[in-house]
Amino acid sequence: MARIKLIAFGCSNNLAESEIMAGLLKEAGHDIVDSNEDIAIISICNVKGPSFNKGLNAARKAKEKVIFAGCVPSYQLPKIRKEFPSASVVSTHNIALICGAVEELLKGKRNEIIEKKAEKKICLPRIRKNKAIGILPVSTGCLGQCSYCAVKAIKGELISYPAEDIVKEVENAVKEGCREIWITAQDTGCYGMDIGSDLPSLLSKVLEVKGEFKVRLGMANPGFVKEYANELIKVFKNEKMFRFLHIPIQSGSSKVLNEMNRHYTAGEIILIVEKFRKAIPDIAIATDIIVGFPSETEKDFLESVKIIKKIKPSVMNLNRYWAMPFTKAGEMKQLRSEVLSDRCSRMLKVFRKIALDEKKKAVGKEMNILIDGKRENNVCLGRTDSYALVVAKGKFSLGQKANVKIKKATANYLIA
Repeated sequence: MARIKLIAFGCSNNLAESEIMAGLLKEAGHDIVDSNEDIAIISICNVKGPSFNKGLNAARKAKEKVIFAGCVPSYQLPKIRKEFPSASVVSTHNIALICGAVEELLKGKRNEIIEKKAEKKICLPRIRKNKAIGILPVSTGCLGQCSYCAVKAIKGELISYPAEDIVKEVENAVKEGCREIWITAQDTGCYGMDIGSDLPSLLSKVLEVKGEFKVRLGMANPGFVKEYANELIKVFKNEKMFRFLHIPIQSGSSKVLNEMNRHYTAGEIILIVEKFRKAIPDIAIATDIIVGFPSETEKDFLESVKIIKKIKPSVMNLNRYWAMPFTKAGEMKQLRSEVLSDRCSRMLKVFRKIALDEKKKAVGKEMNILIDGKRENNVCLGRTDSYALVVAKGKFSLGQKANVKIKKATANYLIA
């Protein structure tokens, strides 16, 4: 048996797969450790070049044997083979085979288990990184063909998991003490469209599970949300839902959105957000923005700034465009690096002011929070009903509810 360390980069789905591999390995008799490992399993991310490089850097620091997992693109395999000739590869489609790959590597035999197949990654053993949080992938792949995205080539077409299995997973997580349930996927918005269902229907079934917990919905693309916004609003009014909608805009220019092959307009995004805010005034909006898409002009960029000022997101994932191999956008003439840096700085400045102004509204108020993280010196992390991050000092337990008074606000979190 071996001492195994698991490291996950990127999205919550990668983290969930890392937890499942840890569960399978522990069930097989291996020890899951944080240091002095015999094997390091590194789940890499391929959203952008720098994300992928973080995984490679972790492998370079590993003192013992390495297995690459997660989103491993085929075009990167030659690089992995050259720099890490003894490392194995177990792709995102084959995590159930991780135990066999470990056994082979312990014998000195490397493997590349990279076949694409419809693996159902749910209702499997797992070791949670955070015992208060249950991360539930509800599907793999997506229905999009975004011109800048390299992930679709790895994940493939949408495969939604059966609702009854997802509900069973939620029940197990709640029984194990999870008080936050993260519904995650490459795109939760298209859940069920391959099996005659949809996201609101799934969430309605999840919310019927007995027990004390709250659901955080992961990223859902506007192109799908616009089709069932009214039904989703009804779901969000359930007290078990965090009032937190992650809807990735990517650009405020309808021209750029069309060139990105995103199936919505800037106007439709605004209508979606306005509809949710009218029905649920305290809902928090999270979004993603790509700055510096190859065809983005200064006018297009200002349209993105304008829409951020309009929808006032509480959270914004700002992404500097990165040309990825074998994508249509990657073949376009790229903008100069200094243009991207300038636009990122300007966009970040706009967002920070908006986020700070919004969070200041909470100062002086008493709020109930759910404790989902702990730090040293009795510092805890909690979440409001709108999923705002609160840093509080006190002897709280993971999963506990606490009543706190907000004393200060920053652009990223509240202090109680």
